[in-house]
Amino acid sequence: MKNILVTGGAGFIGSAFVRRMVAKYPQYTLIVFDKLTYAGNLDNLLPVKDAPNYRFERGDIADRAAVQRVCEQYAIDAIVNFAAESHVDRSILEPDAFINTDIVGVYVLLDVARQLGIPRLHHVSTDEVYGSIEEGFFRETDPLQPNSPYAASKAGGEMMVRAYHVTYGLHTTVTRGSNTFGPYQYPEKIAPFFITEAIDDRPLPLYGDGMQVRDWLYVDDHAEAIEVVLLHGTPGEVYNVGGEHELHNIEVTRFILETLGKPESLIRYVADRPGHDRRYALTNDKIRRELGWEPQHTFEDAMRSTIAWYRENEWWWRKIKTGEYLEFYKMQYAERLANAQQHGGA
Repeated sequence: MKNILVTGGAGFIGSAFVRRMVAKYPQYTLIVFDKLTYAGNLDNLLPVKDAPNYRFERGDIADRAAVQRVCEQYAIDAIVNFAAESHVDRSILEPDAFINTDIVGVYVLLDVARQLGIPRLHHVSTDEVYGSIEEGFFRETDPLQPNSPYAASKAGGEMMVRAYHVTYGLHTTVTRGSNTFGPYQYPEKIAPFFITEAIDDRPLPLYGDGMQVRDWLYVDDHAEAIEVVLLHGTPGEVYNVGGEHELHNIEVTRFILETLGKPESLIRYVADRPGHDRRYALTNDKIRRELGWEPQHTFEDAMRSTIAWYRENEWWWRKIKTGEYLEFYKMQYAERLANAQQHGGA
């Protein structure tokens, strides 16, 4: 393996993977292919912009001609697909974009890889494809029961990956990651949104009763797991990647406020969103047993580090939240905060 195409590499987890691989493997060239929609941000790649083994190409994974051109131009011999529409709230409002990227786009990558004989493709998925679980932990062999358009689109993409392995013998692997957080995460997800809002003493709209449970995974651990599976995973296999730290959303919110020295009176409970899964939980038994990976960061240390990053890098997120990148962002959260104020305090 020499030239790796990283689709969606200007996004949150994708850019963490690129930064890691560029520094660790100078013998590999990382070619980032990103559409640069609202969450794709070249600022995420500033630490590697002058690296000799980094390249950037703008494009859409659903554009077959563009994908094929880049794969041929750089003689790609591995694809790692991070490109996805990934925010559940958005999928409820605009599901068509999710189907186009998360299903059609994945098909295009797979078919170009088949046509050009690209020997390896890794697909980054999510624990949300399993749906909700009241107790116990999801294993890779459990059925997929997605409950949102986002989760359904990711499950559909996974099924295409499986079909191309079984039907055409393509060397594919899949990782299903749990709730990931860390620096450079677009401030629409709960951790960066609440951190940046709390810094400005703005109310934090918390869905429902705040008792939804998520397994929290630090982004550097997630990137390492993808690296390990890409290099050593068994063709055709799926690997769960969990942080092994379950918390209720209200606990995470209180931790953020406590770390920032902000009052809990900033919390505003709002009506829950449709199809909101109650609990996600994965077991890492397979990836630990077969590949020796396990998370290296505790939630507490990683979240404190993340909060410190957002405090120290206001240049990165303030221009996003003032509308430089996305009018939709401002509209969505203006409505959410208005709802929060109508529902009163914590």
